[in-house]
Order: sequence, then structure tokens, then C-alpha cells
Amino acid sequence: MLKVKNVTKYYGDFKAVDNLSFEVNKGEIFGLLGINGAGKTTTFRMIMGLLTPNSGEITLNGQKIDYNLTDKIGFLTEERSLLTKLTVLEQIIFYGRLKGMNEKDIVQKLDYYLDKFEIKEYKNKKIKELSKGNQQKIQFISALINEPELLILDEPFAGLDPFNVQLFCQEIEQMAKKGSMIIFSSHRMEHVEQFCKKLVVLKNGKPVLQGNLKDIKHSYLKKNIFVRGEIDIEKIKKIEGVISITKQGDEYQIKIANVDIYKTVFDEIKKYPITKIVLEEPSLNEIFLDKVGEAYGQ
Repeated sequence: MLKVKNVTKYYGDFKAVDNLSFEVNKGEIFGLLGINGAGKTTTFRMIMGLLTPNSGEITLNGQKIDYNLTDKIGFLTEERSLLTKLTVLEQIIFYGRLKGMNEKDIVQKLDYYLDKFEIKEYKNKKIKELSKGNQQKIQFISALINEPELLILDEPFAGLDPFNVQLFCQEIEQMAKKGSMIIFSSHRMEHVEQFCKKLVVLKNGKPVLQGNLKDIKHSYLKKNIFVRGEIDIEKIKKIEGVISITKQGDEYQIKIANVDIYKTVFDEIKKYPITKIVLEEPSLNEIFLDKVGEAYGQ
């Protein structure tokens, strides 16, 4: 288990992380979210042992994280961290040796991943000769090469097309099935919803939303009603508790303040010729916007 307990980090007088606590169990994919400057990168660096908290503690399987444990951690950074003059083979051997692996095992695992990600022909190519998407694949392989117990993924899908995103998704899910603890951060909320059962959202270094995603969505008061058909928009807008109505394709999305409003809205809508009416929980993106006050990635 990774345990982050009451962690605070200052840079001078600036508080980058404010009393943050969370746990990630084996086989779990945990979401760590926040806009730029929210404290995610500082948190990652403290988990990696690159920064020391001013207060609180971080442990992996009950032990303080130091150089004796970093061999068990894999980290894919948002920024490219590849040595572009090296070949793919040289780069991965370098990273693997840093993790205490022998060269035979490194090459064997590299061949497996190159085949899986369909880039076998780039094994002896220099990093700088690869496209951004293929460089991202090599960076991903460098984070996986030691089969880490803890895997930190910061924007893992940057520069990838949908087909390759799916390949990454399959591998992330496979790592979790093998028991790896995974911390996942992405601007793409649909990916967070796909992977993460638990998450924490940071704003100014402080958690503003935390817990089981299913519980978070269920307890969030605002709901959405999706309607297909001809309705009197102006009349529905006047119902107390209706926040907004927008058209999405051939459907209307009606945002309501809480689930109690649904019956009143339904009683009005059923007067019209409709072919669909569905009450849904809000998306994680909607909840994020409400809690943080701005779009993720802006």
C-alpha cells in the first residue's frame, strides 16, 4: 500500500501541498487530479523521494521511500524525459540498469513491449528520429520496464491517436491486474472515469474532492435529464430548480439542482411528443468544473 498521510510542502512561503492524505492499495488505479499549479507534480516528486515534505509522511508498504525502494517505482512524467541522442535500445537499457535490472531481462522485456506497441522496427533508431507519439511509447516502456509495484502516470496519452490510447489502456489495466498500485493523472476526464474508482482533486494544493468516484457522483446534488423530442424550452426553464437547458445533437440536456426536481420536470415534459427521457448522474468533468471553478487543462 502507498500511504500519503497529512503531507504539507512549502517552497519558501508558498504552500504547494496542504495537508494531503490518501491511500492506494495493490491492484488499484487512483486518480490524482487538478489544474496546472494545483500541487500534482510536487506530490509526485514527494512520492518518488525527490522532495521531502515539510510535515507528514509517505510510505510504500510501511516503509519510508528512499533509494532502497525507488527500484520498485515507475514514473511517466508529463514532460518528455528521454535522451534523444540515444537509440531506443540504449535508452531502455540505461533506465533498466538504473532500476537494478540485468541487461538480458531488459532486452527481453523491451522486445515484448516493442512488439505489443507495434514499433519493433525502431529498436535501433535514435529517439530524436521518432515521432512524438512513438517517443511517448518509449517513455511509457521506460516506466514499465521494471514491472513496478507503484506506477505513476502523468498524462500518459499525450500525443497518441485513439488506437494507441487503447493499447496503453490495456497495458495499464493489465498492470493493475498483476497487483501494481497505479496513480493516474490526465486532462481527459473520460479516461479517469474509465480507470479510477477512487480519486482526489487538488486546488491550490488542498483536496477539494476526495473519495470513491461512484459515491462522489451519487452524492453530488445536481443531475442531468436528457430528452429527445419537441418540448417547450421556455416553460421548462421557468421551473424552480432547473439550472439550464442546452441542445446536444437531437437531444436536450436539462440540468437540475437536485433529484427532487425531476418529478416536476417530468410532469411537464410528458405533455409533449418525446421519444426519450433519461435521468443521469453528472459527469466527472461537470463535478470538476463546479469544485475547481475552471476547466482542467486551461
